[in-house]
Amino acid sequence: MSRAEKRAAARLAAVQALYQMEIAGAGVADVLAEFEAHWIGQEVEGDEYKPAEAAFFRDIVGGVVREQRSIDPKIDQALAEGWPLKRVDAILRAILRAGAYELGERHDIPPRVSITEYVDVAHAFLDREEAGMVNAVLDRIARIDRAEDFAKA
Repeated sequence: MSRAEKRAAARLAAVQALYQMEIAGAGVADVLAEFEAHWIGQEVEGDEYKPAEAAFFRDIVGGVVREQRSIDPKIDQALAEGWPLKRVDAILRAILRAGAYELGERHDIPPRVSITEYVDVAHAFLDREEAGMVNAVLDRIARIDRAEDFAKA
């Protein structure tokens, strides 16, 4: 399995972990431990969960929790007027937060790669229209947070 595939699996697992934390009110340490022990690289109820890059998974989940106060206003600004983040479905919130964290903090990953990866995650849970919204919101955030990357392109 390639590093890109392991990172894609880590992004998917991170979004699921963030969603679970919000819905169940679970703490970050408990969710990280549960996912690493019981989900990542395991078969659960007939579904195979691919091996993921554990450090990358922990960075995304922990980073979103740590940086949420600065991430949420960026997402609010990028969302359509009249649609604050709190009105968005919980899984969509998790995807946007993880994507915004990666765009803001992981300058080792090209912004277009991050956006494409989170649009792919969105397709796993949401319809095409909502996946398109993920693309638009993360693109707006990237053009502000990573303007230098777009200037070079």
